[in-house]
Parts: sequence; C-alpha cells; structure tokens
Amino acid sequence: MIKIAHMVFALPFALAAMCLAAMRRGGTPWPAWQEAALILLACYAARTAAMTYNRIADREIDAQNPRTKNRELVTGALSLNFARMMLIVHVALFVLAAWGLNTLALALSPVCLAVLLGYSHMKRFSWLSHAGLGLALGLAPVGAWIAIEGAAAFQRPEPWLLMLSVFCWVAGFDVIYACQDYETDLRIGLRSIPARFGLAGAFRITHALHFLSGAGFFVFWRVAGLGWLSLGGIILMCMLLAYENAIITPRDQSRLNTAFFTVNGVVSLMFFVCVLGDLLL
Repeated sequence: MIKIAHMVFALPFALAAMCLAAMRRGGTPWPAWQEAALILLACYAARTAAMTYNRIADREIDAQNPRTKNRELVTGALSLNFARMMLIVHVALFVLAAWGLNTLALALSPVCLAVLLGYSHMKRFSWLSHAGLGLALGLAPVGAWIAIEGAAAFQRPEPWLLMLSVFCWVAGFDVIYACQDYETDLRIGLRSIPARFGLAGAFRITHALHFLSGAGFFVFWRVAGLGWLSLGGIILMCMLLAYENAIITPRDQSRLNTAFFTVNGVVSLMFFVCVLGDLLL
C-alpha cells in the first residue's frame, strides 16, 4: 500500500537539517546515534501514518478515479481494519520517537500530526490543498532541527528558510502531479489548482513556485555559510527543476512520472549529499 521509496522526498532534507543542527550545536555534523535513530523513526512513522490516513480518507474518492481505482483499500486486497491498525501503530511510533528526542518535540508532535493528517481533507474544500502537502513535507527539516537543538531552532533562520524552500518545491510538483486528475476532480467536485485555474494556469503556478524554491535554496546556502559543494548542488537542483518543468506540458504529460519521481528524488538526495559533503570538508 505504501512504498519505502516515497520517503525520498522529505527524508534527505530532514537528514541535512539534522547534520547542520548537530554542527551548530557541537562542531561536528554527527549527532548521537540515538538521536539519529529516533529522527529516522519519526520520519518513517510520520510518512507512513500520513499516507495510510490518506488511503483511508480517500478510499471512496479513489474508487471513482481511473488512476487510483486499483489501490488496495479500494479493491479489498487490504482491509480497512488493517489500515486503521497500521495508522494507530505509526502515530504511536511517531509520538514515542518525539518523546525520546526532547520535551519540545513531544509537545509539538500533535501539531505536526494535525498537519500531516489534515492535508488529506483539504481538497474537499480548498484548491490550496497543494500548500498543505508542501507544509507537511516542509516541516521535516524543522522537526529534525528541533530534535537536535530544541527551542534554539526558533532562533536560527536556516530551518525556516529550508522549510519555505521545500514548501515551494513540493507544492509545485504536487500541482503538476494533480494535472493527471484534472478531469476527475472536475467531475466529482474536488478542489485543486488545475481544477481552479486550468492546466495552463496550473503549469504557470508550478513554474513560479519552483522559481521561488530555487531562490530560497540559494538564500539558505548564503545564510547557512555553506561552501562550493552545496552551491554546485543547488545550481544542479535548479537545472533539474527547469528540466522537470520542460519535459511536461499541458498538452503532453506522458513523462509525468519521470518528472515526479525520478527528478524530484534526485533533487532531494543531491541536496543532502552536497550539504553533508560541505560539512565534512
């Protein structure tokens, strides 16, 4: 029902924030192994809880969409009770991981869960649902920074710049992804940017969001005081985003999966590798 590969979008940014926060705290990019393990557990549990809840909440909608009608909860390959138990287990794992990290992480865990789970309902009443997904993934680096430095994260600009950059990046590619459901959204009354502004308008909004994302990553690089390796990585990331926006158009979405999964997966992994490399150098 849920692929491990789906973690490739948010996890590298969380790990980059973890290493940066550890460097700010103690002069080395390596946190304690217990902290790293709990951050990994929190990311895994949050992603799995969010996607499981999405499958539960959307099962009737999925049944009406040709793209999603073969999902496991729609076909009966997995039972609704199994999915509910999976959701409960992973919400509990997320809260336990936050509890093991620090008091502030635990206190903020319900807020994070509200964003992660609430996103699934936004498309029923707002075409800004893509912003909900952007915020959900944008919280990953902020959460990782709080896990390492606690309240000190609120005094540093880096995690918030990273959150805004990830927010624009994710919201942008989610708008593109939603274009394949354009006709279904109109037919069953779901709200999305493609349904609200049309395919051409949706692509223009994606271009603007990805431009803002690239600019945000450059500002983050400057404020974080990173080196040439991260700068080169961010330049390549922007080139990949430009490529992503070039290979699909309102009239030709045949390479949408390449743009969505492959290009964006490379973007996030490249960011983490380059930031970690800079910190080690």
